[in-house]
Amino acid sequence: MDTIEKIKQQIGENPVILYMKGSPKFPSCGFSAQAVQAIMSCNHPFAYVDILQHPDIRAELPKYAEWPTFPQLWVEGELVGGCDIIIEMFQQGELQTLLNETAQKHPQES
Repeated sequence: MDTIEKIKQQIGENPVILYMKGSPKFPSCGFSAQAVQAIMSCNHPFAYVDILQHPDIRAELPKYAEWPTFPQLWVEGELVGGCDIIIEMFQQGELQTLLNETAQKHPQES
């Protein structure tokens, strides 16, 4: 399986997935840390991929997503955005609403 196929499979199998540097418990950059904090505050499970452990994904995802930076939040196969967008959505209550709706559609993953 090539890298793009792997990315498509990860995005397809996980209703909410965050591509980040490090892990939710040990983020390796400030932007990933802020994004994870906002997402975790919504109290819904999410998948993550540590791009530092997967240089192939780190190289290919920005081209696939047409989004140059990390972290990247994907919800139901759609790119939501990076740190600034995640924080802005969280502050306006939109992230909570999006993740609540997604969790209701995918109860088996909860």
